[in-house]
Amino acid sequence: MSDQQFRPMKWQILPPVVKNLLIINGIMFLATMVFEEKLGLELTRYLGLHFFTSQYFAPHQIVTHLFMHGNMMHIFSNMFALWMFGNVLENVWGGKRFLIYYLVTGIGAALIHTGFSWYDIHNMQQSVDLFMNQASPMDFKMLVEKYHGYLRHDDIGALNELLGAWSNMPNDPKLMAEARSFAQELVTRKEDIPTVGASGAVFGVLLAFGMLFPNTVLYLYFAFPIKAKWFVFFYGMFELYSGIQNNPGDNVAHFAHLGGMLFGYIMIKNWNKNRFKNYGDF
Repeated sequence: MSDQQFRPMKWQILPPVVKNLLIINGIMFLATMVFEEKLGLELTRYLGLHFFTSQYFAPHQIVTHLFMHGNMMHIFSNMFALWMFGNVLENVWGGKRFLIYYLVTGIGAALIHTGFSWYDIHNMQQSVDLFMNQASPMDFKMLVEKYHGYLRHDDIGALNELLGAWSNMPNDPKLMAEARSFAQELVTRKEDIPTVGASGAVFGVLLAFGMLFPNTVLYLYFAFPIKAKWFVFFYGMFELYSGIQNNPGDNVAHFAHLGGMLFGYIMIKNWNKNRFKNYGDF
């Protein structure tokens, strides 16, 4: 790879695509807070990515969820990483190629996340169906404990009351129907959880940086040096481990992060295969 291939005409600290992505994300974050506080309207319900069987799902969410964030730390960490690594990639690739890469990795991350969500929801529905066939207070308690991550604060008292009454009257059809209805409600709640954030695309950007500049030294917490290629590798392994753990209380879409990396890797490999110019490799 010659140095001339990657020498930009004018290096920009804040190139146009990265700048506009930062602006759009910032505007959407402010709009989310203002609409909810002033109008009682949850934009994440309309623009966050919902599972395709959810009543709130709409096709446009596959793209719009990339511009929604849950809190200040979420948007700050994503936008800081987008600027830190994305500005280098845009200067190297140009704005058009960088934008295509960013959107494809973000959408690819959403598809991978949806696939693993289907697997989780399918398993959860099987557990609920099993409970439906042999409903008992003990089975209900075990089911609720298994999926406690989907409980709300105001559920606790009602569930304790239901369990107490049902334990005293295990053959009561009304109590059994209430338990079955709540069990199915847990599945619906999981389906209705929105996924928001640019993390999938940002992880794709991180992967590309590691492939283009594998030996660049990064400083974790501004103190611990590590080469970009190892940072990407270990971060990917951490996300894989966290995703496999599948903790119900974990609200991070780990497989979306891995999906962004996967689609990014495929894109770069395809570019290198079909063109003479080298777009990065380990």
